[in-house]
Amino acid sequence: MSQYFLAVNHGPADVARMAQLSPSEMQEIFTAVDAFNTDLQDQGAWVFAGGLQPAEMSTVVDNTGSEPIVTDGPYAESKEYLGGFWVIEAADLDAALAWATKGSRACAGKVEVRPFQDEPEA
Repeated sequence: MSQYFLAVNHGPADVARMAQLSPSEMQEIFTAVDAFNTDLQDQGAWVFAGGLQPAEMSTVVDNTGSEPIVTDGPYAESKEYLGGFWVIEAADLDAALAWATKGSRACAGKVEVRPFQDEPEA
């Protein structure tokens, strides 16, 4: 089994769309995501997942120079941002894509799939 990162990315259109959702519409999405999470767990694919605060709440630490530099805000200046994610285990990319298809439906947004790097053999 390989691990895959399923990223829920948001752009300006997504933010505008989400701002227009009623509380009951948001609850429907939360319920669908909870059911998706339960399915991942029941099928043994769940590793970890989480929703993230907005990118404006980010802090960047750069300790590559002589002194660490800590700055408020996201690393990259972008209109798009990572809103949440799942880390799953899947037999192959096709299986990960099948999970992403379900996750996209549940969270009502696009889901990017990226495999983790394989660990070198000792």
